[in-house]
This record gives sequence, C-alpha cells and structure tokens, in this order.
Amino acid sequence: MAVLTGVGRARGIAAAIATGLAEDGWDLALTHWTPYDRRLGIGGGREDVTAVAEQARALGATVTTIEADLADADAPRAVLAEASAAGDVRALVMSHSESIDSGILDTSVEAWDRHFAVNSRASWLLIKHFAELLPDAPSVATTGRIVALTSDHTAFNLPYGASKGALDRLVQAAAVELGPRGVRANLVNPGPIDTGWMDDAIRAACLAETPAGRLGTPADTADLVRFLLSDRGGWISGQVLHSNGAFHVG
Repeated sequence: MAVLTGVGRARGIAAAIATGLAEDGWDLALTHWTPYDRRLGIGGGREDVTAVAEQARALGATVTTIEADLADADAPRAVLAEASAAGDVRALVMSHSESIDSGILDTSVEAWDRHFAVNSRASWLLIKHFAELLPDAPSVATTGRIVALTSDHTAFNLPYGASKGALDRLVQAAAVELGPRGVRANLVNPGPIDTGWMDDAIRAACLAETPAGRLGTPADTADLVRFLLSDRGGWISGQVLHSNGAFHVG
C-alpha cells in the first residue's frame, strides 16, 4: 500500500503518479482537499479524485480515498490510520501543497503559517506516523519508501518556496534517521509542468529555458517516482533529484 497525498485534479502530477503506481502493482490511499482545489480555481475536486481512483482500480489496485485538510495537525495521523486499516503501508508519496503567489512585502502571516502547516509540518507528521507503522528493528533491506515533490521557487512565491526548502531538509533527515531501519527517502523537483496553471506567456518562457525542447509532463515525474519506489531504486536515498529537462540550468 502506498499513501499518495494531493490527488486533487485529474490532470495533476499526483494523478499520473497514482495510475503509474497502480500499473506497478501498488494498492493506494489517495488524499485530497476539495476546498483548496476550489480556491485555486483551475479545476479538480471530488469528481476528479473519483475518476483517478476508478482508473487505478481498473488497473487492479485497491484504492481508498481520504479527504483531509493537512493544515490540521491531527490530519496526518488520521490519514495514516485510515490507510493502514486498508492495507500494509510501505510507501509515502507527498504531492500535496499550499501554493499562493506572494512576496516579501505582500505575504500575510496567515498565508505564511498555512504554507508551513501544509507543506512542512504536515509532511513531517506524515513521515513520523508512516515510520511508526514500519518495523522498528535495523534492516539492510528496503522496508519503506518516501518521496516528496519539491520546488526551487523563491522570489514572488516566497512562502511556498520557503516551506518547500524546509521540506527538503526534513526528507533528507528522514533518509539519515530512518535509513538504518530500511527506509529510503528522496525528493523530486519536477520543474515547471503545466497542470492547468500556465498561460501562453508562461509556457513560452518556460520552454525557452528548457534545453530538452519541450515542457515536462505529469508522466515524466510519475516515471521517476515509480523508479524510486521500485526495487531498482532502493539504493538511492537522501537525494534531491531534478527531473526537468535541464530547465534553467545554463
């Protein structure tokens, strides 16, 4: 069983991860938060989550859907409890986020706190409660896998970027602290992927900075996550992996 957060929109990265993991034989617990999807105004919600779940079931997966506001400090424990009641949880993929553009001068304290509650604190608590489900004894075999989606945003997306920076550190800490128990933990930075938020100008600007010659797709990110959760990816841990076609490298 893999717990996958942030499955709010059928065209999103998490949706592609869900169907990819189902193809690989994982059962799934999918979390979403409809009020956030509505607030963004780019689609998503319960109908999309139902559609993603049905696609995964058609591929043979057992799927549990969980609506959870990860800004609530009690939500991560409840998510892991519900998921573990449905199956043996051995993977945690964190694709959820709070993301509202603002900078140094116009970020409110409320927005700052919510970004850190969702992107950082909830991620720490999800990792903590996930680890509590795993064997406590030392192991050289891979007993659990953690993957989080991160970002290198900074200016004009300040609380999002800062909270993702905190996410990077806590996932790398998990790789070290939980590694002796067989846990592998990594971060994936997918670069700019159009999941409904880009306009023509943004697409053109991102494409101009992508030497690979095209924009990334949700499937590109899903492919890397699938590898990291596979046996072949079991020796990779503590890394921030850029899967972005060399975006903004030069």
